[in-house]
Amino acid sequence: MNAVDCIRGRRSVREYTDRDISPETLRQIIETTSYAPSWKNSQTVSYLAIKNKELKNSIACNGVMGFTPNMHRVIDCNTLMVVVTAKGICGYNVDGTPTTSKGAHWESFDAGIATQTLCLAAHEQNIGSVILGIFDEKQVADILGIDTRQFGISALVALGYTDSDPHAPKRRSVDDLLTVID
Repeated sequence: MNAVDCIRGRRSVREYTDRDISPETLRQIIETTSYAPSWKNSQTVSYLAIKNKELKNSIACNGVMGFTPNMHRVIDCNTLMVVVTAKGICGYNVDGTPTTSKGAHWESFDAGIATQTLCLAAHEQNIGSVILGIFDEKQVADILGIDTRQFGISALVALGYTDSDPHAPKRRSVDDLLTVID
């Protein structure tokens, strides 16, 4: 699959089969994802692949702020990817002073790039994904034992094989999106 086909073909997938994603396939997805660019090549994003049903149920019941669609996605997906970002590195010098007026915003920027790369890498393996933005970071961190002083949870991504074929929503035109300033 070439890059354009991968980008244009990837959809948010919300229904999954029972087919398991193998450890080898997860490793391939993360190996590809490791090539996502990051601020000063800091590579602060890492991933937790949650396959344990009890943990997924706990996150679904306590970590998605009662948002029923996300509860179902977390429970039904084969693997819940937790996108974790090291705090205080992106946008900062070694001594902790900011190198940009964006400050910690770069953590989110890098996590967004990495998360999209994860979804594209999964799509290339014929695995569906959907990014779940409605979750309680503190609750999920507590469930997983993540120290929120050092790490942030930037996103949850449900992964799974699917039988569905979601259609692309209408896209804005290039004329609407692009302004060229000479």
